[in-house]
Amino acid sequence: MTTVSTRAHLDHLWARGQALLGTSTAIMGGAMSWVSERHLVAAISNGGGFGVLACGSMGPDLLTTEIEATQALTDRPFGVNLITMHPDLDALIDVCLRLSVSHVVLAGGLPSGPSIRRLKEGGAKVLCFAPAVALAKKLIRLGVDGLIIEGAEAGGHIGPVSTSVLAQEILPAVAHEVPVFVAGGIGRGEAIVSYLEMGAAGVQIGTLFVCATESIAHPAFKAAFIRANARDAVPTAQLDPRFPVIPVRALRNKGTEAFAETQRRVIERVRAGDLDQKAGQLEIEHFWAGALRRAVIDGDVETGSLMAGQSVGLVKEEQPTRVIIDTLVAQAEAALAARAADPRAVSPLASATVAAPVVPDPVA
Repeated sequence: MTTVSTRAHLDHLWARGQALLGTSTAIMGGAMSWVSERHLVAAISNGGGFGVLACGSMGPDLLTTEIEATQALTDRPFGVNLITMHPDLDALIDVCLRLSVSHVVLAGGLPSGPSIRRLKEGGAKVLCFAPAVALAKKLIRLGVDGLIIEGAEAGGHIGPVSTSVLAQEILPAVAHEVPVFVAGGIGRGEAIVSYLEMGAAGVQIGTLFVCATESIAHPAFKAAFIRANARDAVPTAQLDPRFPVIPVRALRNKGTEAFAETQRRVIERVRAGDLDQKAGQLEIEHFWAGALRRAVIDGDVETGSLMAGQSVGLVKEEQPTRVIIDTLVAQAEAALAARAADPRAVSPLASATVAAPVVPDPVA
């Protein structure tokens, strides 16, 4: 199979993702607080991917500045990730619509129907995270344009189910209705092809872009990623099931130890009635926001938060964003070419969706 035909095959596999995002590849950048700002977002979009700006705890004024600065760096499509529990969510939505942001990713909880409708009526495409089939179907009924399924291998806040299992559960059930992007632990083009062959429209990748040349992450933060192995990115433990704290996957350091102590103190205050549960959870989120900033911006890799997915073991050096994207595409094309050369070479992940042969009833 020629290079032209392998690229045509790849474009066929992620055509729905390309169409939804308006990009030449269906590779979304994960929205990583403090990392996914104007420079990296614009670099991903300029490199043929789809950058996603992490709003995080920004207020409307700061988000306005960041969107306008990103628009000054790229004329290609990019999105904005908004946290559904943000107290100023409505105002943030207004900012996105006023500045003609083409795509908004709603994260951090199940978004409301009115929020989705406001965005769509304002001309934006809406993507949401779906951790289960039932929620995926509910979001489709609410009118989302695309879904993202993110497995436990991802960095930052994670769910309990692996990417491969989520893909097997959700893609066959809903991928025919809306484009679905797979995230969590993806670091090579072969994995991208596997999920595309299972029915995904594209992928979302975060950890791999942390060490991009255009990333503003502190050199010490990047060095920690380059040194790390996959097994170094571990999830935090939940100390009390009655106090739901979403686990966070990060490189183990004194910061993860400090979080365990912070979680213990917050739980004790909630039990004593000094703090309600919502305020306690907000305090924990503030802990992570501060710890992540210290690591990413200040380079405090000892006590700061080194949020990273397990694909961190595949990060070996600092590279330009375009090189990272081009390498993923080249690996995907090579995988397709290898399968064309040997039809018996079937993707292990894709084989999960292949129907079993029909066995006739035995003749008596």
